[in-house]
Amino acid sequence: MQEFENNAYFWQKIDTLFLSSGFNLSKKKGETHDTFKNLIYPTDYGKIQANDDEGISVYAGSGDRNKVTALVIAADILAKELDVKILAGCNEDEEDAILRFLNQTDYQKTVLIHRGNELPSWGFTDN
Repeated sequence: MQEFENNAYFWQKIDTLFLSSGFNLSKKKGETHDTFKNLIYPTDYGKIQANDDEGISVYAGSGDRNKVTALVIAADILAKELDVKILAGCNEDEEDAILRFLNQTDYQKTVLIHRGNELPSWGFTDN
């Protein structure tokens, strides 16, 4: 099996989630984190509304901010959670800067999943 199998239908659902939710910008590129003052945001940052109070984090790059370009999955041992973050309109340099930003601490590590358009055999449904 491949390390990661993409599924265009998955990305279609991500697009629907992202585009049907309101994006609220809370930090501009270059601003410092509220808690960890040594962390400087590499791109604009905000959240889209979700069913909980937290929302879903979005890192907005210099490209088309209406296009999800990748996802980041973070494993956070302090919060004891896995967290998915959306990258919208991010180029390769911005993706690299976001990964460096999110991996600065020993308490959280992340991986990046690039968008794909493949349709694996297991991705089809009868409906």
